Amino acid sequence: MEITADRIRQTRDLITPHVRRTPVIDVDAAEFGLPPGALTLKLELLQHGGSFKARGAFTNLLTRAVPAAGVGAASGGNHGVAIAYAAAKLGVPARIFVPTVASPDKIARIRELGAALVIAGDRYADALTAGTRWLEESGALAVHAYDQVETLLGQGTLGLELEEQAPDLDTVLVAVGGGGLIGGVAAWYAGRVRLVAVEPEAAPTLDLALRAGEPVDSPAGGVAADSLAPRRVGQLMFPLAQRYVSQVVLVSDDDIRAAQRALWRALRIVAEPGGAAALAAVLSGRYRPAPGERTGILVCGGNTTAVRFDEPPGGGSSSGRPSSRRPPARPA
Repeated sequence: MEITADRIRQTRDLITPHVRRTPVIDVDAAEFGLPPGALTLKLELLQHGGSFKARGAFTNLLTRAVPAAGVGAASGGNHGVAIAYAAAKLGVPARIFVPTVASPDKIARIRELGAALVIAGDRYADALTAGTRWLEESGALAVHAYDQVETLLGQGTLGLELEEQAPDLDTVLVAVGGGGLIGGVAAWYAGRVRLVAVEPEAAPTLDLALRAGEPVDSPAGGVAADSLAPRRVGQLMFPLAQRYVSQVVLVSDDDIRAAQRALWRALRIVAEPGGAAALAAVLSGRYRPAPGERTGILVCGGNTTAVRFDEPPGGGSSSGRPSSRRPPARPA
């Protein structure tokens, strides 16, 4: 099945009762200490489940037959939260497989939503292997985090929504892990905007794939490893990226952390590392909008423990300030 604009429109009509139409805000780049210029931020971290993944999750569960065994998925965290949320809303059993790299916040949210949780291996690929084995034995419905038509169609509705809200954008920056989001957005825009992929230096999956001419194994480390570090990008999104992605920009862990701090300082937005990566490309100067360029940036995830409201003032949270504690180092 093709991933077309018409099918994305149909998908949006189907999932509209179940997902939020997340807001956009226009920000002067000067608020981030850059030369003045217009930035449009799409605040998809306000989506149900804390990320864009709810769009693909509901698309799968509403368009595919779900057996009595329910649904199963492997995830770095956000896809698992989204599947758990959609399954709970639709009354479907769910089992989620995550690696040890998944953040404590995402693990806690999956459990709170009532899904069975299995921690398997150190990387997303390990969780995927364990999940695939269980799916084959149980007969449950498999929902892939990014390499599935329904998932791409769901994520493509974010592009449709963004164009309705900000129709005059010249460029859209999208963080890339497995590529479900940028694949769906690329299918929607189909070249009508300049599409810039942003990846961590520690997990350059799309960059290496485009250089090789096909998806290839990549390193999978860095501060955003729980959302932007699969072993390789998806087969379904890759032709879309080849055709429509204008540029891949790599950002460092320090760039990503700086973007998280900037979002909090300027806008009181708490984004997870993967959610702040697209902005990091602009703040670090690794992507420089041209004078007058209308630039859209997807802030795509907010599942993080960067702010802890249960700690005393000075510890970082009941005062609303970000915790000064750094998360533990994650395995590569």
